Amino acid sequence: MTDSLPAPGTPPVSEINQAAFQNFCEVVAKLRSPEGCPWDRKQTLETIKPHTLEETYELLEAIDSGNDAHIVEELGDVLLQVVLDAQIGADEGRFEIVEVIEGITSKMIRRHPHVFGDAIAKTTDDVRRNWDAAKNAEAEKKDRQSLLDGLPSALPQLARAARLTSKAARVGYDFPQREMLFAKLQEELSELAEELFPNGEIPNVPADVDAEIVPDEPIDDAALKSRIESELGDVLLVVANIARRWGINPEEALRQSNEKFERRFRYIEERVREQGQTMTDVSLVEMETHYQEGKSRED
Repeated sequence: MTDSLPAPGTPPVSEINQAAFQNFCEVVAKLRSPEGCPWDRKQTLETIKPHTLEETYELLEAIDSGNDAHIVEELGDVLLQVVLDAQIGADEGRFEIVEVIEGITSKMIRRHPHVFGDAIAKTTDDVRRNWDAAKNAEAEKKDRQSLLDGLPSALPQLARAARLTSKAARVGYDFPQREMLFAKLQEELSELAEELFPNGEIPNVPADVDAEIVPDEPIDDAALKSRIESELGDVLLVVANIARRWGINPEEALRQSNEKFERRFRYIEERVREQGQTMTDVSLVEMETHYQEGKSRED
């Protein structure tokens, strides 16, 4: 099968590609027509946003699964969002799909002068410099006042933290040594502890599930809650910065940990059901035993 694969960088056969894409655009246009689907007809660029975000996350899950059929399906759903958004724009007399395609094509050519021009790029760092230079030139034309302009505020905030610090680092605003970030993390944790605990010291309480349960006390002081939120945010910003300096995507790391926790908690529920019990019937110690069992089965 490998022998039949085209050389890397080979574009799809134009006749097949054009026909398939044209047919798809016609299907989407039909859905938006007076004879089409009531749901599709009522959508706007604003109402479709949650679906675009959801489909993007579903594509990420498909890629993680390694299932090509699943990836193809989810890529199709993402493509639907692009074409549907463009059709909505056309129906409102704002823009058309051709403008979208031509715009991204021009951008890719501009930002890769080492491929489509005379620039030289032998390393990924060279590529990044070329990319940044082209992007900065575009920003000047758009009259952007800050290096941080253009970064979507709707990004998940952990990912946005990494992007913000990355942009600042490109002009040298970064710790000289990445190991220094752990001292900064300790500093931020200390400031958080000053707001959380009367003496500012984190109590030495071992993480043991077989211990007395102490109910959490709500924070009734709005000002205190705001300060704690601010300090906790600073901790998360440093964590995101640590991830960036070690080349880790913090959003991806957290997503994997969420999936891991969900998988192991579902194992607890499964074991409890097998024993003819409900979650309220078992103790924390029993749940932790099942959790560790589920964890060991993954190793």
